[in-house]
Amino acid sequence: MDDIQQQVKEIKQSFRLAMDGATAQSMRQKGLDYHLNWGVTLPRLQEMAREIASGHPPLYQLALALWKENVRECKILATMLMPPGEMLPEVADIWMEQVPTVEVAEQAAFNLFQHLPYAAEKAFLWLSSPDDLPQICGYHVLSRLFLRRQEFNERAINEFVDQSLCALQSANPLLQKAAMQALIRFSEMGLVYERIARSAIRTISLDFL
Repeated sequence: MDDIQQQVKEIKQSFRLAMDGATAQSMRQKGLDYHLNWGVTLPRLQEMAREIASGHPPLYQLALALWKENVRECKILATMLMPPGEMLPEVADIWMEQVPTVEVAEQAAFNLFQHLPYAAEKAFLWLSSPDDLPQICGYHVLSRLFLRRQEFNERAINEFVDQSLCALQSANPLLQKAAMQALIRFSEMGLVYERIARSAIRTISLDFL
């Protein structure tokens, strides 16, 4: 465990070298308020993740340790390093509860949650959350699953459509955008899916993009 903490310390020090003050300032202006934010770009974080993984550290433990840090770059890097096949469902729930911003929710969905063996189950669970961030994350996960043409039964489809219509009528534009994107990806799975999506959108008097 001491080795893990030393590696976390070294990783955090490396953020200073890769910091981008303009990016960090831009994030603050957009409301992405982190306890600590070095403004390291996503491509650089992806490069760092590949470099770290090539050293064959215990990625599961390292990802857990990084996630505990209240630092933007640590959170995102953790989602890039966590092996999806090793992440227990209860750990995924804990991480979701601790997601601090929409950016981290999106990165967690793209880098990690969409690859979990129980991704669809968690996505639908998060859609039913009273909080916006889990819902946004859930829609992003489903968008990726729809993109991969993952099939769902009628009950799941009905639940997705019903939840999406509620999200589209929320006061949060980011939640609206995530739900619409998921509906678009859903519609692209075939003609039947497109008809379902268009019919649903018409019930709330919105145009389908």
